[in-house]
Amino acid sequence: MTEPTPAPAEHGEGNGTPAGAPAGTNGHAVGFGVGETAGVLPGDQRTFDDVEAGIVALWRAFGERREQLLRDRLVLHYAPLVKYVAGRVGTGLPAHVEVADLIQSGIFGLVDAIEKFEPERGLKFETYAMQRIRGAILDDLRAQDWVPRSVRGRAREVERALERLGAQLRRTPTDAELADELGLSVGELSDVYAQLQLTSVVALDELAAAGRGSTPLADILEDPGALDPVVLLVDQDNRRQLAEAIRHLTERDRVVVTLYYFENLTLAEIGRVLGVTESRVCQLHTRAVLRLRAKLLEKSEV
Repeated sequence: MTEPTPAPAEHGEGNGTPAGAPAGTNGHAVGFGVGETAGVLPGDQRTFDDVEAGIVALWRAFGERREQLLRDRLVLHYAPLVKYVAGRVGTGLPAHVEVADLIQSGIFGLVDAIEKFEPERGLKFETYAMQRIRGAILDDLRAQDWVPRSVRGRAREVERALERLGAQLRRTPTDAELADELGLSVGELSDVYAQLQLTSVVALDELAAAGRGSTPLADILEDPGALDPVVLLVDQDNRRQLAEAIRHLTERDRVVVTLYYFENLTLAEIGRVLGVTESRVCQLHTRAVLRLRAKLLEKSEV
C-alpha cells in the first residue's frame, strides 16, 4: 500500500461516503472495494485504503497539535453527516423550518464533536458525532420556540389520548371522555386547551396555500387599493364605444357634448359660445343624448 495520505483540504475530495448517508466505521470513510480509486477529481488515483489511512493520520495530527486547519479538514470530511442528520430531524417539522437552517446548527454540533472526540478510546466517531449534531439541532430549535416545553409536553399527552380514545371508540371523543382519560376535570381540560392555543400557530403562507398547490400567498390576497381588472376592461370598452358614438354625431351636437361633459360648462355658457339661447342648447343636448343612447343600444344588441 502507498504512503498514508492526509485527508484533502478541499471540500468533498477523497470522501468515499455516499451522499445523504453517514460515513463508514471507526471514524473513517467506507471503502467500496479494496484497491478501487477513491478520488473524486479527475486524475486522483488514491484508493479507499489511502483515504482511510489519511483520516487516521489526520486524527492523530489533530490530537497532537489541535490546530484549526486540521479541525477544518475533519469538518469538511464529515460534513455529509450533518446533512444526513438534518434531513432526518427535519422530517415532520413545519414547512417554514428550512433544512439549511438545521444544517447550519448541525455544523456547530459537528465541530464540538470533533473537539471533544477521543480516538484512542476506539469508539466510532460517526455514532458519537451524530448524537452531538442532533443535540445541537434540537437545542437550536428549542431556543427558537416561544412555547414552554411543559406546554409542548402537555400537547403531546393530549394528542396521544385523542389517538387512543379514537381507536377505542371509533369516533371523536367528547371533552368529558378526554378529560377522564387524562385524569382531569372538564374545567381543567378547558384550561389546557387555552394553553395549547400557543402551539397551534400556522404559517399564513402554509394556511393560504392549503388546497391550492404551491400558489404564493401574494397571488391570492386582495389588494383593496388595486383596480379590478374586469371593471377596468369594461370601463375601457365603454369609453371606446362612447367615443365612437360621439364621432357619429353632427358637429354641433359634438360641441355641445364636449363642452358640457368634458369642459364642465353650463348650458348658458355653451349658448354664449355657440351664439344661441340656453333653451336651444338644452334642445341640442337632449337630441345628442338620445342619439348617443340609441347608438350604444345598437352596439350592445349586436
